[in-house]
Amino acid sequence: MQACLRFPTTPSNSNEAHFNIPRPLSTVTCKILLNPTKKTLIPKLPPSPELTKPPQTVVVHPPDPYLPPSLNPLQQLTASALDMVERSVLLKLERKHELSRTVDPAIQLKGNFAPVGECPVQHGLEVLGQIPEGLSGVYLRNGGNPMFQPANGHHLFDGDGMIHAVKLGFGNRASYSCRFTRTSRLEQEAALGRHVFPKPIGELHGHLGLARLALFYARAGIGLVDQARGAGVANAGLVYFNGRLLAMSEDDLPYHVAIRSDGDLQTIGRFNFNGQIEGSMIAHPKVDPATGDLHSLSYNVLKKPYLRYFKIDKWGRKSRDIPISLPQPTMIHDFAITENHVVVPDHQVVFKLSEMIRGGSPVMQDPKKISRFGIFKKSNTDESGMIWIAVPNCFCFHLWNAWEETGKDGDPIIVIISSCMTPSDSIFNEKDDPIRSELSEIRLNIKTGRSTRRAIVPGMNLEAGQVNRRRLGWKTQYAYMAIAEPWPKCSGFAKVDLVTGQVTKFLYGNERFGGEPCFVPSMAGDVDEDEGYVMGFVRDERRERSELLIVKASSMEQVALVRLPSRVPYGFHGTFVSSQDLSEQVSF
Repeated sequence: MQACLRFPTTPSNSNEAHFNIPRPLSTVTCKILLNPTKKTLIPKLPPSPELTKPPQTVVVHPPDPYLPPSLNPLQQLTASALDMVERSVLLKLERKHELSRTVDPAIQLKGNFAPVGECPVQHGLEVLGQIPEGLSGVYLRNGGNPMFQPANGHHLFDGDGMIHAVKLGFGNRASYSCRFTRTSRLEQEAALGRHVFPKPIGELHGHLGLARLALFYARAGIGLVDQARGAGVANAGLVYFNGRLLAMSEDDLPYHVAIRSDGDLQTIGRFNFNGQIEGSMIAHPKVDPATGDLHSLSYNVLKKPYLRYFKIDKWGRKSRDIPISLPQPTMIHDFAITENHVVVPDHQVVFKLSEMIRGGSPVMQDPKKISRFGIFKKSNTDESGMIWIAVPNCFCFHLWNAWEETGKDGDPIIVIISSCMTPSDSIFNEKDDPIRSELSEIRLNIKTGRSTRRAIVPGMNLEAGQVNRRRLGWKTQYAYMAIAEPWPKCSGFAKVDLVTGQVTKFLYGNERFGGEPCFVPSMAGDVDEDEGYVMGFVRDERRERSELLIVKASSMEQVALVRLPSRVPYGFHGTFVSSQDLSEQVSF
């Protein structure tokens, strides 16, 4: 544990879990194929942007390790007094308070949701089958992995960011590593040897949540912690942009994580795009395949404007912010782009800090609010041309794609593919009704301001997925979605024909579960949309083994399986960085 806390330059050989993690064994995989679909040729996209950068040398140096502050005698006395208040008052009150299932660590960190320790790169992994020749690069997946055992409430979204990486090479070679993303929050807590930052969802409930906040700000006031260095966990999204892998969660700036030549990972530091961004970025920025631009949102729960839009061009130059007027701060985890537009959801899940005074959660559903989507052109310099279209009783935590169409009457239409979740705040607050997340098509008529919504696959939980990223913002025929059943585990993934609604399932087998399927498109020229591979981590809970599965997307047949040397917990979102992209990483 000491090696883990100090983040040694030479990694330890331990991958022990924080909470009694069993050692992985060996097994085989299982798949079931239903209703195979037909290939369809897709229209050619505009030419890809030129990726060659102007001649320059960018050298990035990792930050110095965080050292605990040196306190004077008065500060030390105050810090000891605050620790005593926490132990003798706050913790005792929290232990008397019954936790809901959504924030009970005994539930949230049970089984393969439990955290693991870091694993230095392990080479020569056993491969069953054949890794496709064109599939050379690194598959990476982010997730929440708390370094310290929670003292009170803990939500799955509260865990410290950890990235798991499998490097695939020629000759059927594969390696694995996993590393914490060394956020400022993590390093400060590691230096102090305990959890000190409040957990936004797990702990900030009611009066005890207010007490947690007061305790944190008191510690910050005496210099024990520094929130200005960043308080985010970087555990959700991953995007590779402009030579950098960025790990992100919407509570902070992204973190630049370098992929080393041997397949290991190294946190370079908090990344503000060379001083151009202040505040935060949401977890799912969008890279436009036609221009190479990175589009993003940033929201603020305390002051107006509650939401801002901006983009970064392929050379790293930021546009002006476009403030977006919202009547109240809203949970916006994702958004969408089309060829010419940006699409922003404004749904019923909002932030109301005043609810803590009433004893509730600050993340809640506002039943009086009507969900809507905002649409504006990418070329806009302000929000004056923004159009809002209502879509009642709609909450989309993720938007998988969007594109432009012309309606039967010649009206301009924005089509959105998303997973609509009910009850809308059920992932944050305990509800009697079970969670439903249905893959849906939403159509927004820009001329009339009307909307329609239909479930593409009714009655099946499809949440966490991807489309062909070379088609992002353009019409896609297929989406690859995790089958989130039994919730929150994923028993397989589905290839969904968005036109016909036809579903082809790949099921992992008895007591085997995975997560988000990552679609890696073929890099060949004019090929079918589903030419490529789907990959993701799978955990065999009975045999206690973790694997990386590789499936050919067009036929939905497994082509390779990589046996991993240690347990990989269930996590969030992933991406694939090709060997060509790796060769263009900024120097570090």
